[in-house]
This record gives sequence, structure tokens and C-alpha cells, in this order.
Amino acid sequence: MDFPAKCIQFLGETTGTSKAGNPWKKKEWVVETFGNFPRKVKVQCFGEKSDLMNLEPGRDYMLSVDLESREFNGRWYTDVSLFRVSDYVAQGVAGSNIPGGGSYNQPQQPANQPYNAPQGPYGGNVDFVSESGDDNLPF
Repeated sequence: MDFPAKCIQFLGETTGTSKAGNPWKKKEWVVETFGNFPRKVKVQCFGEKSDLMNLEPGRDYMLSVDLESREFNGRWYTDVSLFRVSDYVAQGVAGSNIPGGGSYNQPQQPANQPYNAPQGPYGGNVDFVSESGDDNLPF
């Protein structure tokens, strides 16, 4: 799954040793998605790839992640694991809420603007009842 996000915070690196005696390490960050309803998400990277992942707070990235849930003692936990990161350069309509003026496959309704109904092919609002009052539906 790919999505653009801004890095909000670096949570640090954790290291340890597995039961088998193998060393392991993990890095974690908090990122915030773009769009009308931004979400904060904790992402992580395990192993040798964590040395290659260096997200800087305040910068925008395109993140490629794997989602996985697991059960432990009757509770479910979800991991969002990074496997690829690249700089995010937004392109598109100026004035959207994505830095750089882009849109991420979502229609944007400007803030503080009234809702505009969809327009028909000859102008005017799309309406499912004709002006004569009959709807011409077969049922």
C-alpha cells in the first residue's frame, strides 16, 4: 500500500536479542496522512532496512507499507511496516490541502464553500425527477 504523508516525529530505535540469540533492531515514526481527514499513523521498520530509512520530521514522503495484524492473548495488534520511502512531490490543482498544491485521488471541496450539486451535460443541477413531475422510471 502506498500513500503520501508528512513525518511528524521520530520515536527512536529499539534493539535487542531474540530467543535464538540473534540481534534485532527497529525504528519507529509517527506520520500524518494528507486529505480532508488527516490521520496520524505509527510506522516501523525492522532489521537491516532500518539503517536505510531515515525519515526527518517536517518532510513529506511517499511511503510503501505492509499491513499485518496478529493476535496475542486474545487481543489483536496491527503493524504498519515500511519497506520503501521516497520524497513526495505533489502535483496538481493549487489550493488543495496537500502541500505543494496536489491532490491524492480525492476530490477536494474548498473550505467554507457551499456544496455545489453535480451539473448536467447541458448545465443545471442533476435531478432524478423531470421538471414535468413524472420520473419516467419503469417501477
